[in-house]
Amino acid sequence: MGEKTKKKGSISYAKWGYIFIAPFFIIFAVFQLIPLASTIYYSFFEYYRSGLKIIGPNFVGLKNYITLFATDLPKYFSNTLILWIIGFIPQIVVSLLLAAWFTDLRLKLKGQTFFKTVIYMPNLIMASAFAMLFFALFSDNGPVNAVLLSMGWIKTPISFLNTVWGNRGLVGLMNFLMWFGNTTIMLMAAIMGVDPTLYEAAELDGCTPNQMFWKITLPLIRPILVYVMITSMIGGLQMFDVPQILTNGKGGPDRTSTTMIMYLNNHLFSKNYGMAGAVSVVLFLVCAVLCVVVYFSLTKEDDGLTKAQRKELKAAKKAAAKGGK
Repeated sequence: MGEKTKKKGSISYAKWGYIFIAPFFIIFAVFQLIPLASTIYYSFFEYYRSGLKIIGPNFVGLKNYITLFATDLPKYFSNTLILWIIGFIPQIVVSLLLAAWFTDLRLKLKGQTFFKTVIYMPNLIMASAFAMLFFALFSDNGPVNAVLLSMGWIKTPISFLNTVWGNRGLVGLMNFLMWFGNTTIMLMAAIMGVDPTLYEAAELDGCTPNQMFWKITLPLIRPILVYVMITSMIGGLQMFDVPQILTNGKGGPDRTSTTMIMYLNNHLFSKNYGMAGAVSVVLFLVCAVLCVVVYFSLTKEDDGLTKAQRKELKAAKKAAAKGGK
């Protein structure tokens, strides 16, 4: 009798957890999941506007995808990847260096709060304003060329915006300046989470700061590095505003700075919803595949095995042990 009364009087709080997380899933479904499903659905249709007349939606199967890969899509993908790599490599190198400096108590750096604020400030500037600033600085008659001419380093102005690698370099430089501060703060938080006794023990064993960085710091902050790598890759593949404004939407010279999102925007502007949906689906799949590759390649431990492989090996050892008994 007492047990029955106890069961009736008990309160289950599990439902409140579902109630509190329900708004997230509702908003996600309405604003992301349903539009994503709609995009995939319309990528198999011919659906566009011609003047005041709306054509479609007419089912065309894989025609949009076939047309898409018959264009210069691989070129735009390689452009996007190159622009991301140019900006990301110096970003991760400088961010790791700064994070190691700011978290090293032996250096006793002064004014750390000031420098942390300064390196993060470019992240607060709008990409459009940043692009317009660089457009003015690196134009043929801009301050950069004027300084180089006055110092005698060049005889004629360098046309940064009209050369392939000059344009790509500016896009990479802008992405680096905009995001290295955010990456530095994240890596600093990761390094500060490492147990200080590990460094003390390593120092007593005679390890150099360089050895401690490569053998202790990097392996222990690997999860944050994976996160930074994946989020940066997704952002890089979705790059649009900086090259769009810097090249006035043309992606010049010779469309070498045209990204996949710029190509997508051109199809949206023409109201070709079917083709735009196909581009979006391809971009989604590319992001997903690259993120999976990066995740499994960077989550390998010192033995070269991934977590999944390690679980399989552990299960196999248990099965072998049971068989031996």
